[in-house]
Amino acid sequence: MALSRKASCNSHGQDSSYFLGWQEYEKNPYDQIQNPTGIIQMGLAENQLSFDLLESWLAKNRDAASFKRNGTSFFKELALFQDYHGLPAFKKALADFMAETRRNKVSIDPNKIVLTAGATSANETLMFCLAEPGDAILVPAPYYPGFDRDLKWRTGVEIVPVQCSSCNGFKITTAALEEAYETARILNLEVKAIWITNPSNPLGTTMTQGELNLLIRFITLKQIHLVSDEIYSGTVFSSPEFVSILETLDERKCKNEKVCDRVQVVQSLSKDLGLPGFRVGAIYSSNETVISAATKMSSFGLISSQTQHLLASILSDKTFTRNYISENRKRLKKRHKMLVSGLHGCGISCLESNSGLFCWVDMRHLLHANTFQAEMDLWRRILYEVKLNISPGSSCHCAEPGWFRVCFANISEETLTISITRLKTFLSANYANVSKKTTNSKDCCSRKKWTLQLPFQERGLVE
Repeated sequence: MALSRKASCNSHGQDSSYFLGWQEYEKNPYDQIQNPTGIIQMGLAENQLSFDLLESWLAKNRDAASFKRNGTSFFKELALFQDYHGLPAFKKALADFMAETRRNKVSIDPNKIVLTAGATSANETLMFCLAEPGDAILVPAPYYPGFDRDLKWRTGVEIVPVQCSSCNGFKITTAALEEAYETARILNLEVKAIWITNPSNPLGTTMTQGELNLLIRFITLKQIHLVSDEIYSGTVFSSPEFVSILETLDERKCKNEKVCDRVQVVQSLSKDLGLPGFRVGAIYSSNETVISAATKMSSFGLISSQTQHLLASILSDKTFTRNYISENRKRLKKRHKMLVSGLHGCGISCLESNSGLFCWVDMRHLLHANTFQAEMDLWRRILYEVKLNISPGSSCHCAEPGWFRVCFANISEETLTISITRLKTFLSANYANVSKKTTNSKDCCSRKKWTLQLPFQERGLVE
C-alpha cells in the first residue's frame, strides 16, 4: 500500500554524515571497562559537566522530586488534565532564568512565552507560523545540521545558506546577506526570515553588537522576520559577553516599532541546564499573533506537568540558579581550554571561541586536496581508525573544506585525554611531515556551490 510523500521521502537529513557518525558510534560505543577500543562520542553537544549540582539540589529538596507540598502529595493534581498554556509557576521561573543567563540586562515577560517539547519543537512551530511551503529562510552557515530536519522536513520551507568565511571568523556581513537574498530571489523563493544561532552552533562564538544591529537593519529593509536561537546563552564562559537580540532591541528603543513584532527568540534548558531528556523548549515573542498560533500548535508537543513542577522548584531557587550558572561557566572554560590545548599539541588550531559545548576545529592542513571529498576521507579515517566521532564541516554546510565540530562537555576529562592521545598517535603515524599551513585569502574566501534541494525531493548521501 502506498504511503504519503512525507513518509517515503528522503529529505529528513538522517543520511547526513552528522547522523551517520552517531550511528557508527552506537554500533561500537566506547566504555572505559567494557569496550576501551570503541568509538568516543565527540559529536554530541550535551553538557554533563555540572550534573552533580542538580543531583545535589535534588538530594536536599526531596519533596520537589516526590511531588509533595509540606509533606503532602499533590501527584493527582499534576497527573490530571493539563492546560497547554503551561503552569504559571514554571513560566515565571523560566522567565527569571532566561533573564539571569542574559545578565538581567533584559526583562522577560512570562506571558510572551510559549512552552514546547524542546527547541526542536519550538523551531518547527515557529517555522509553521512564519512561512508557507515553498518559501525560504536565510541561515548563516556553518549552521547546526539538525536545522535541515527541524526547519524544512515537515514545513516544506527551503533553507538558503548565508555563506560566511573564515577570513573574518565566520562573521555575518551585509554582502553575504544580500548574496543569499538575491539567490533566493533568482530561484523565485520568497524570503520570510533570517534564522541565527547566538551563541553559534557550531562555531562556539557570540555575535557582536555590530552584527546584531546589521541584522535588525536588514530585516527592517526587507520587511522579514528574525529568529534568534539562544539556547546556548548560559554557556558563555569568557569575553566578550553574550548580547541577546532582545537587549539590542531595547537599546535601539524600538519597543513601539513594528520591527519588534518580527523578532522571535528560541530558548531551551537542554544546553544551559544540561537537561535534554526533559524536552523543555520555549518561544519568546512580542507578536501576539505568533504567540496565539504557537500556543495552539503547542498542544501537539507539550511538556508534562510533572516536569514543569519539578523545574519550577529548581529554577525558583535563585541562590541555586546563580551558583549553577557561575560554576557551569567555570567548568566549561576549563574543559574548553583542555581541548584547545590538547589539539594545539597535535598541531591543530581552533577558531577562537567563548561559548558552547564544542570547538570549531581547523584541519584544512590535513586534507590531501582542498575538496569536500578530501574532508570526508579524513572524517572517515578519524571515525574508523582513530575511533572518534566528530562532525565534518560539510554537514554544517560550511563553504570551506577541512573544518570540524568537536564536542567536549559530554565526556569525562579522562575520556578527553584518551581522545587527544589517540589523535596524536594517528597524526604522528600518518602526517609526520605535514606542517600547519596558512590558507591564503583566495582559498578561505572560496564558496561552495549551493544546490537547491526542495523538501520532498529525493537525494543521495549528503557528503
